[in-house]
Amino acid sequence: MTAYRLAACVIASVLATAAAVAQTTPQVDLYRGEPYNAPVPDALKGAQVIDADRAIAMDAEGVPFLDVFPRKRKPEGLPEGTIWREPRHDTIPGAVWLWDTGYQRQSDAEKARLENGLRAATGGDLDAPVVIFCRADCWMSWNAAKRAVAWGYTGVYWFPGGTDGWQQAGGADLVKAEPVDP
Repeated sequence: MTAYRLAACVIASVLATAAAVAQTTPQVDLYRGEPYNAPVPDALKGAQVIDADRAIAMDAEGVPFLDVFPRKRKPEGLPEGTIWREPRHDTIPGAVWLWDTGYQRQSDAEKARLENGLRAATGGDLDAPVVIFCRADCWMSWNAAKRAVAWGYTGVYWFPGGTDGWQQAGGADLVKAEPVDP
């Protein structure tokens, strides 16, 4: 009887662990919307997922990096005379900031910005490597990388750690990003 209890405990433990892992690794087939700052999956079909050490190595190899962090715009309805300063966004040195290109639903301008940015970064070569990132636990980078894969890019590297992971791994100091609209 003791062997049966032990076996039952082992099986229950394995099933509980599998259920916990499944809960922390959501599988999504469509593009993800709000909230964008939430735990992301550990995989993206058609893309290679990289950690910070691999991202730092790829940067040293000259692979292009695309930052899809959103741009904060002047809020509507501010009282007349209010001074608005766009918040600074810091990124990985050499990265191209393709702002607002990771939303679930894209405007025509956002879609064109991502398409043109990918084309410029890869020289139009669908097989060329390109790293797509945002911040840690940012679904925008997942959405943008998923779109790149859907458009036929085969050299997509998704860096879910983003600028947070880069800094924690001792990557080069972040620099002020300038919005690009290729």
